[in-house]
Amino acid sequence: MEILQIVGLGIIGAILAVILRQQKPELALLLSIGVGVLIFLMVINQITAVFGTLRDLASQANISMVYVGTILKIVGIAYIADFGAQICRDSGEGALASKIEFAAKILVLVMAVPIIVAVLQALLKLVP
Repeated sequence: MEILQIVGLGIIGAILAVILRQQKPELALLLSIGVGVLIFLMVINQITAVFGTLRDLASQANISMVYVGTILKIVGIAYIADFGAQICRDSGEGALASKIEFAAKILVLVMAVPIIVAVLQALLKLVP
């Protein structure tokens, strides 16, 4: 099971980071980032498969790929911002993590505007 490998890698990385943090805090942070990237690379195939399935469903439902692409970008922004914020928290920069999360919320809002407009326009067509 792949999840066991991911959890095992995460636990080993956490233990090594705790040990390294006492001697070389900067190396502990780099180790934490490296393990996080490695875990991401381990699940990239599953992410790609999900994106492919969503694109297929969108084409079958005659939904514009622009909207599907926007939704996937929004999901990507959320995951990347969460990853960056967690790294900042791990390095003791909680305030910076909050700023990353705030910026991500603004970007998601900006990207969601065209979808919201399209939904409202579709609703207005239904109402006489």
